[in-house]
Amino acid sequence: MAIQIGDRIPEFTLTTMGEKGPVPIATNEIFSTGKVVLFSVPGAFTPTCSARHLPGFITHADDFFAAGINTIACIAVNDVFVMDAWGKSADAENILMLADGNGDFALELGLELDATAFGMGQRSQRFALIAEDGIVKKLYVEGPGEFRVSSAEYVLARLQLS
Repeated sequence: MAIQIGDRIPEFTLTTMGEKGPVPIATNEIFSTGKVVLFSVPGAFTPTCSARHLPGFITHADDFFAAGINTIACIAVNDVFVMDAWGKSADAENILMLADGNGDFALELGLELDATAFGMGQRSQRFALIAEDGIVKKLYVEGPGEFRVSSAEYVLARLQLS
């Protein structure tokens, strides 16, 4: 069953890039910073993800922070080196780039995606969520092939309404 509004983000260890290389980072650490926006993409450097999804959160980062978000995090089923390179190439300095290298976190959330038909293996669905102190407050999961409800603009508009 997929994670729902009101659920606690599961305890898990992801990876991010530190100054000296890959660094494990616990979800408890990420989601203990108050309000967090986490958005997931099926893959770094893929067309929609690179042209629209990540850039929207980069463009609107200050708006999210002004609306009370403490951390904006992007996650994909890619290794930490790919996530780091993607973040650098997109100038995502205000976004925490997280690697779910084997897709285990996506599976834990119940938001995995079988992309084997496209030669991409197991991935994560495209989604965004807002969590406060580790509890999911808003959850926006895209339908197959869609990009609307997990966009920065959509999430920001819902955040400003609440």
